[in-house]
Amino acid sequence: MKKRLLVLLLAAALLAALLSVSAFAGDDEEDYDCHGYTYCPQFTLFYDDALPYGHWAHASVDWAIIHKITNGVDLTHFGPEAPCTRAQVVTFLWRAVGCPEPTTTECPFVDVAEGAYYYKPVLWAVENGVTNGLDATHFGSDATCTRGQIVTFLWRAMNKPTPTKTDCPFTDVSETAWFYQPVLWAVENGVTNGVDATHFGPDATCTRGQVVTFLYRAVEK
Repeated sequence: MKKRLLVLLLAAALLAALLSVSAFAGDDEEDYDCHGYTYCPQFTLFYDDALPYGHWAHASVDWAIIHKITNGVDLTHFGPEAPCTRAQVVTFLWRAVGCPEPTTTECPFVDVAEGAYYYKPVLWAVENGVTNGLDATHFGSDATCTRGQIVTFLWRAMNKPTPTKTDCPFTDVSETAWFYQPVLWAVENGVTNGVDATHFGPDATCTRGQVVTFLYRAVEK
């Protein structure tokens, strides 16, 4: 009798653990609510070979999962090196700032369906000048997001703060570039550095690990 009770208790504990995991991990496209969670730097669900404890993105990934900014690509993998699309980036940013309701309900983009997980984030992003479409009728939802784009989205979402420094160390960031001030702001505020001492890499694809790290540093720290 005692042995059977022990087996039942162990089974219940295992089920509870599995349910706890499924509450956080799964599909990025789930429409989350926006309840806050307390950050715990020891928390992790993922076993990516590229995401060991102590990895530069580890704390950022924990923060993103706990605060329901994104899930993993499956139950046990975050996919830190996977590229991030424009739809995903504006959705992550929208969730990070509290899921504000857009005031408009009319969407000009034919590639943004009303039932899409990124529908409200896109409306909010355009309404608040975070980004526009690739053209008047296309948002470019599935286009990958670059480093120059993500720091610009963040800078605009933060109300375009003026960087205090005007010297740019990067040879691939022209003073006339649309991402010039966002890059200076991002480096000055520890959001990101260059890919090396003299290159920012504005056209390089931003990965999932990089996006949640930029968000964490800009919003939480």
